[in-house]
Amino acid sequence: MSEPVRLLTVTGPELAPWLNKLAELRIRVFRDFPYLYDGDPGYEADYLNTYLETDSSVCVLALDGDRLVGASTGLPLSHETDAFRRSFVERGLDTDRIFYCAESVLLPAYRGQGLYKAFFNGREAHARQLGGFELAAFCAVVRPAEHPLRPHGYRSLEPVWQHFGYRPEPGLLAHFGWKDIDQPNETDKPMQFYLKPLETAL
Repeated sequence: MSEPVRLLTVTGPELAPWLNKLAELRIRVFRDFPYLYDGDPGYEADYLNTYLETDSSVCVLALDGDRLVGASTGLPLSHETDAFRRSFVERGLDTDRIFYCAESVLLPAYRGQGLYKAFFNGREAHARQLGGFELAAFCAVVRPAEHPLRPHGYRSLEPVWQHFGYRPEPGLLAHFGWKDIDQPNETDKPMQFYLKPLETAL
């Protein structure tokens, strides 16, 4: 690391200068277990465009000099796709009151320095500043313990999420498809949603 990592928070169209680097970072980080995502630049461009078009979206960037080494995105759940919202609507939850903490990606060399916590803090602070949100939510892929590409010694981030105040909501699931690095075709994966009352501080 050339200098201490600094955090830069951008909202809506302010993300535009970082879009390509963020897409590259997401593809690189999500290639690892448990996502095993065989990156698709076209999908990334479409997906991230939502954040450019949503003034209330947020992205917390982690920068080592001019190099993007981590990022964390979020936006009101009401601005997400039907696929993200469906499970909440079926539960009778008001998506206008939920802020969706989408993804956090961080290069391995920069982990264990408190940046992951800073990502959650930054997104939650943004949601509180916007006002009107009762819950923060995110989802994580569910992989079987015996998955053949599960690294030896792999440790789930579940204890970290619980420490930050997020709890898995039983039965609150979605299914999203992507192509795994070891598979010829795209397959659907179960995604577990985690919730946290926004008045709870880290």
